[in-house]
Amino acid sequence: MASDEGDDGPLVGRTDTLADVQSDLRNLGPGGTAAVFVTGESGVGKSRLLRETARAMGDAGYAVLSGTCLDIGDASPLHPVLQALRQYQPDLQQWDQTAGADALLDRVSRDLRAVAGDKHLLLVLDDLQWADRSTRQLLLYLLAGLGGIRLSMLAAVRAEALHGAHPLRRVLAELRRLRSVKVVDLAPLDREQTLELVTAIAGGIEPEDSDRVYKRSGGNPFVVEELARDLRDGRIELSDTLREIFLSRVDELPANAHAVVHAVAAGVEPVDHQVLAKVTKLAEDELLEAIRAAVAHRFVASAADGYRLRHRLVAEILEAEVLPAEATALHRRFAEALEAGGIVDHARLAHHWQRAGEAARALPSVVAAARSAEKLYGYAEAHRHWSLALDLIGDDEAATPGIAGPAAGPGAGGGTTRAELLSHAAETAHRCGEHQRALDRLAELARHPGAPGECDLHLRRARYLAAAGRSATAETEYELALNSPACTPQQRVSAAANLAELLLHLGRYADAYARATEALDQAAVGSTQDLVRASAALGFSSAFREDPDAGLAVIRHAVDIAERSGQPDDLGVAYLHLAELLAGPLNNVEEGVLVARRGAERLAALGAGRTYQTRLLAIAGNGLFRVGQWAEADQVLEAAMAHRPSGADAVELLLARCRLWVGFGDVDAAQRDLDAVATLLAGGGARHVLPMLTLRAGLAMWQGRHAQARAAVQRGLTETRSDDLVLLGVLAWHGLRAEAEARAAGEPVDPGAVRRLRTVVDRMAEGVGSAATPVRAVVDGYLDLCHAEISRVEERHDPEPWLRAAVAWDRRNQPYPAAYARLRRAEAALTRKSRRAQAILALREAYATATAMGARPFAAEIVSTAQRFRVALADDADTQPMSPPAAQDDGLAVLTQREREVLAAVAEGLTNREIGERLFISERTVGVHVGHIFDKLQVRTRVQASRVYLTAA
Repeated sequence: MASDEGDDGPLVGRTDTLADVQSDLRNLGPGGTAAVFVTGESGVGKSRLLRETARAMGDAGYAVLSGTCLDIGDASPLHPVLQALRQYQPDLQQWDQTAGADALLDRVSRDLRAVAGDKHLLLVLDDLQWADRSTRQLLLYLLAGLGGIRLSMLAAVRAEALHGAHPLRRVLAELRRLRSVKVVDLAPLDREQTLELVTAIAGGIEPEDSDRVYKRSGGNPFVVEELARDLRDGRIELSDTLREIFLSRVDELPANAHAVVHAVAAGVEPVDHQVLAKVTKLAEDELLEAIRAAVAHRFVASAADGYRLRHRLVAEILEAEVLPAEATALHRRFAEALEAGGIVDHARLAHHWQRAGEAARALPSVVAAARSAEKLYGYAEAHRHWSLALDLIGDDEAATPGIAGPAAGPGAGGGTTRAELLSHAAETAHRCGEHQRALDRLAELARHPGAPGECDLHLRRARYLAAAGRSATAETEYELALNSPACTPQQRVSAAANLAELLLHLGRYADAYARATEALDQAAVGSTQDLVRASAALGFSSAFREDPDAGLAVIRHAVDIAERSGQPDDLGVAYLHLAELLAGPLNNVEEGVLVARRGAERLAALGAGRTYQTRLLAIAGNGLFRVGQWAEADQVLEAAMAHRPSGADAVELLLARCRLWVGFGDVDAAQRDLDAVATLLAGGGARHVLPMLTLRAGLAMWQGRHAQARAAVQRGLTETRSDDLVLLGVLAWHGLRAEAEARAAGEPVDPGAVRRLRTVVDRMAEGVGSAATPVRAVVDGYLDLCHAEISRVEERHDPEPWLRAAVAWDRRNQPYPAAYARLRRAEAALTRKSRRAQAILALREAYATATAMGARPFAAEIVSTAQRFRVALADDADTQPMSPPAAQDDGLAVLTQREREVLAAVAEGLTNREIGERLFISERTVGVHVGHIFDKLQVRTRVQASRVYLTAA
């Protein structure tokens, strides 16, 4: 590869190496010399490292000479050193080679000393693998301290060139014995460093694009830069530069090594040694020699499980260079070798038979691979295989005499029909988050002569629609199933249980309770899956409406049933409802976040990363938002977004992220997410629509668009049906706040809108009396905010309702609404010119909360209020917004803020009960925190954990 990283690009992933190299070059040995030899594959960044080091040490006062060895057989002796010296002595001629080795080396040393003068000399030599014999001798002479120079030497060596009996290998082996000589193997970039470099060149890109660059480049910076430029410039084809570089390097390989690289490129990595032998048809000695050459030239990497290409890009390039007939023959040899060796790897067999053009022989392996993936919960992989099977069988399934055979292995079965393939493809598409694809497959299946019964189609269509976010249509399908005479009792139980869960997501808790009860009354004929869904729905609705303890017990029982079943769907449903109930209506936010994270880890291990894990992380993000840990919430949601969810899962995540964008004041990002939610919400229910409209109202208010905020709230009041008083409370608060903001801005208040909002407030006040105590407490908090906003709309400037609201939200450990209430309390008191000291304290407390969370628009409003009333937000300080404090790297960086607080209490010797009382959390939640602390710090006892904390402190 001709070039390393460019001079203008960022030096990614090399900062520590750069510092270490400079330190080693300054650390002279007994002979007054030091050396660092940087090795690595072409393009890994050696030359760039040399340039940056030379620049830094030159700035530090070193005399720096730089030269490059040439890849030509007749290069003049000592060429790189002569080239370096000519930077200071342009007229310097070639040294007399007849003077004898000792005289020559002494002459060169004198010239180097003359250039250095009283400075320390740094000699930089690039491409040392091409050094001539005289230059190699000079290295040994100078670094042994025989030249009488205070010398540091930095050289780069291409690792792929040092194979066989290369003379530089012996020189380096001798030099390694000197303690002042270091050899640094420059590794490729890791995944995160690759992302950083790609982003620096191409700007903001999709995560899968960055991941593709990493896989294709192997982390080689030069290749990463080239691919990133292709991304930036919208090029699909590989650049000619990359293609020519790799092809020229392949052409340098010996014939057998060339065959090995082609074979590994065509194989499914890792390629087994015995399989490679059969494919290449080389004798063992020839094969080993060829592999050594391919490894030495840095094309192939060898590991215990087989052989891989260092850069997947090589496979892409070689594929275009191979004739179709050659590729077909190569894949046939792979398939035959796998079968002959008794290697039961259905996915590999399927791939090679397909690429060999043998659809009939590929099909049994494809089906077997799909079934194997399903057993391991690899639904995305299974869906890919089922779809491939559909392509292979084509429309004329009669031409395929049954999908079975020796290659299919146990359980492959025979005579699989297109209808069965469509059924599997639809279900796996649904389970891996491709909900629209699932609906399309199901529609095709419904038209097929071998389609399942009407009731089964209703149930499956309903499940897929609900997952796609089309709740209203899903409800209709469940009702059709319940009313269909074609449905069996078991199917009706399943319809009732699934409908109960859907109604829960729609916020219709009374209806959900009724359907869940209906399903549980007939539980004897239902499945475990039905039992989990009905129990979760019954428990949630019961806890919300009347009895939190009983409802929680039912949901925890559902979790136990799901754990025993071990099925992803059962576990996902149970964890979702338990986490959401705790973090939401019951306001046990910390335990809810912990449950959500634990469930997310559990579901990720079962192949549900794109669906249930995403939704659980959205719940965790919402909980962290409520307790004011916005930075951590941002990290959680960013990790969840990497799964690229779809349908209702995407809606949950987008809404959670949008709350942060609105809070942070990122208007464009918030608007994009809201538009995406609106697109996805085709027939969505209150649990999605009301938060979306509330966020639209909040965003519009920060922009001063009070009419838009009013319209969003009024739409929510008229278009949705929900029993969820919490959702209604948030919406009503935003509606009244929009009217108050309009009044404050000198705009007219809408009497009709205020009247409708008062009606909702009265309805909340009436309905909250029958709600469960924790739910009532949360709804009361929103009622306090609503009544306070009404006083603001009426321009009464009464601080008392705001004081009550602040106290109420403090009790619920939700700092944002508490801080907002403090702002309004201070504003009302300062307007009345009463209790100024208390008002200033409230304003300062609100400001501290806003800046700690990073709530920029809110902090700006507090600053504006303070300036209006000539209040300083801190003693001897102006009223500019503060930046959130930077996280400290004190050895406890792996812990969350709450875990640090728990650990501090553990270090004091407090019991879990005492810690819970201090931090206002349950003893059970403390126990979960302590377990996480032990895992993260890798300790087993409280004493060990305390020692870690005290050491860091």
